[in-house]
Amino acid sequence: MQHVLYLLFNEGYASSSGPELARTDLSGEAIRLARDLRQGQVGEYQVQAAIAAIHDQAARHSDTDWSEILSLYGLLERMTGNPIVRLNRAVAAAMAQGPSIGLALLNGLGEGLGDNHRPHSVHAHLLEMAGDTRTAIVEFRAAAARTPNLREQRYLTTKAARLATELTHD
Repeated sequence: MQHVLYLLFNEGYASSSGPELARTDLSGEAIRLARDLRQGQVGEYQVQAAIAAIHDQAARHSDTDWSEILSLYGLLERMTGNPIVRLNRAVAAAMAQGPSIGLALLNGLGEGLGDNHRPHSVHAHLLEMAGDTRTAIVEFRAAAARTPNLREQRYLTTKAARLATELTHD
C-alpha cells in the first residue's frame, strides 16, 4: 500500500504525461492517505511525507526549512541507499549550505541513474548557482534531450537559452 501511495504522490508531483507538470489533486490525496497509514510507524514513506510537508508549509521558496529537509534526506538515504534520494539530498545541501556542497554530493552519482535527465538538470542548476554558466548551459541542454516530459523539456531548453543570451550580453 505504501508503495502505491508513493507512486501516486510522484505522479502528482511531476506528471509523466499530459499538459500539466504537476497534479496537486493526486499528490494531496497521497499525502492524506499516507497520514492515515503513518500512525505509529516510521519508514521511508513517512520520511518522504515529512519532507513533502515541510515543502508544503513554506509560503514561499525562500521560507523553506532546507536544513530540516537536508536532515530528513540524510535519514532517507541511510534507509534506502536510493540514488534519487542522494540527488535530492544534494539539492537540499546546496540550498542549506551552498552550491559547492551540493555539487560535491553529485560526484559519481550519474552512473547509478543511467540516462536519466534529473542528474543533468540538478547539476545544471547547482552549476548556475555556483556561477559556472557555460557548463550549466551544457547540462541544461543534456537534461532537455533526456526528459520525456514536454513541459520540462521546454523549461530546460528555455533555461539554457536564457543563460546563453546572458553570456553574450556580458
